[in-house]
Amino acid sequence: MKHAFLILAALLTFSSPAQAQNCYADYKAKQDDPLRLHYGVAQISGACSPGAAQAQLGPRLAAQGWTLLTIVSTFGADGLNERKQRAGSNYLRF
Repeated sequence: MKHAFLILAALLTFSSPAQAQNCYADYKAKQDDPLRLHYGVAQISGACSPGAAQAQLGPRLAAQGWTLLTIVSTFGADGLNERKQRAGSNYLRF
């Protein structure tokens, strides 16, 4: 019984749709002095939500001197192509 429970728990963990799908966020960020703005696309792990994206991207951007302004949206892999050109060099950079 104990083994059956462990196997079931493992299957649920690894087959969760939220974990199986890739999640991405498009965002806007800035640097000061001089003011620079950028739009980018980044991959997010875990929950695919604006809150999760903000929690992950804020520190990533800050480590490179950028301040996260806003999460525009979160989306799956099907939304990558339409955003790639607009994000330019900030496509999956952070």
